Amino acid sequence: MTTSRFDSYRPPEDGPRRRRRTSVRDAVTGAARDVVQGGRSWLDRDGGGRREAPAVPDAEFVDYYGQPVIKPVPWKHEIPAYLFLGGVAAGSGLIAAGAAATGRPGLRRSSRLTAMTAVALSGATLVADLGRPERFLNMLRTVKLTSPMSVGTWILSGYAAFAGAATAAEVSRMVPLPATGPLAVARTALGVVEAPATVGQALFAPPLAAYTAVLLSDTVTPVWFESRRQLPFVFVASAAMASAGVQLALGPGRTGPVQRLAVLGAATDLVATHRLEQHLEGLELREPLETGPAGRKLRLAKALTVAGGLGALGARRSRALAVASGVALAAASALTRFGIVEAGLESARDPRYTVGPQRRRLEERRARGAVHDSITTVG
Repeated sequence: MTTSRFDSYRPPEDGPRRRRRTSVRDAVTGAARDVVQGGRSWLDRDGGGRREAPAVPDAEFVDYYGQPVIKPVPWKHEIPAYLFLGGVAAGSGLIAAGAAATGRPGLRRSSRLTAMTAVALSGATLVADLGRPERFLNMLRTVKLTSPMSVGTWILSGYAAFAGAATAAEVSRMVPLPATGPLAVARTALGVVEAPATVGQALFAPPLAAYTAVLLSDTVTPVWFESRRQLPFVFVASAAMASAGVQLALGPGRTGPVQRLAVLGAATDLVATHRLEQHLEGLELREPLETGPAGRKLRLAKALTVAGGLGALGARRSRALAVASGVALAAASALTRFGIVEAGLESARDPRYTVGPQRRRLEERRARGAVHDSITTVG
């Protein structure tokens, strides 16, 4: 019966449609074909028929609507500069303590001044990143041992205090002061606290060189988080070769232990960086270290490390070679810090580097029998 004037436009009906039913013979033939082709059919998929088979095929992740899954940290060039200067300060503090213990006044003086300058610039770059100085002071109001940022702030402050006392004692010997009066009393007091300050500076130097790696690894940024076991070795070796390189470039008479430290730091940096790359390659996270601006910086850093380390071997015979190798090692350390930071930011921007490790960790937990801590248990 016509109920609308538009029904006249419909095609004629040939009668009621009959639903095609699959015969038993067709079902048996199809199941046998699936077993022969792949050894897998709807019977053994997702629980062997105990669960409902999915209506769509398994999804292959390629993108997250063009947006990053996690928010990259809003860091600019101040933070990698802070990492580099902190490494130079830490290594210079250890060199100063060693020079004071072995009676090398020239090396002690230059390394103390370098350490104080580097830690002051490091604090300035951190304050520049925070925006206001009071934000740095606010972090000193509490001590939170589970926070690398809180612990790092106290490490930096403690190192700066001991370095300031040791440097003030050094400056008091460089500047002529009257034999009597308040300045003479101050010089005497600095002479008393010089040895404890040197020890304190040496004790704070190793954590200052390593805590920045922990600070990066404590984030959800894929490259940094997955590098948490290798990155501290890279940063400590980079700090050693950078501080030794600065002392090689500053002036003559500073070879010997500094030269050996430069060679050892460069060799350790190459080995630690290689292990870091091999570890990330197994996790399919090496690409951010090899491509883009981060890849160029890290390749140049590796070349400068090799050149600087080889040049440091002949630093005693040539003053020009000592300066060139020292500058190359310091530049390599700076490029390493900048490259690591940029590679981490790139891994946070690309959803592939976030979803891939998460999926791998989920599969590892499932392989161990842990299925209660994931969103889905079907797979």
